[in-house]
Amino acid sequence: MKTYKRSATQTKILDSMDLVYEKLIEFKKKSNSELVIMKDDKIVKIKAKSL
Repeated sequence: MKTYKRSATQTKILDSMDLVYEKLIEFKKKSNSELVIMKDDKIVKIKAKSL
């Protein structure tokens, strides 16, 4: 398996995406709404409290 070197920009983007995901989950829990995801090639709605 090959390992790839990430540039500083790529690392910043990935770190930012992680932060956005955490904030999204937090927001969905506060608003008590569903999170829509794709699982096994199907669209699924999940209650945020179960995350």
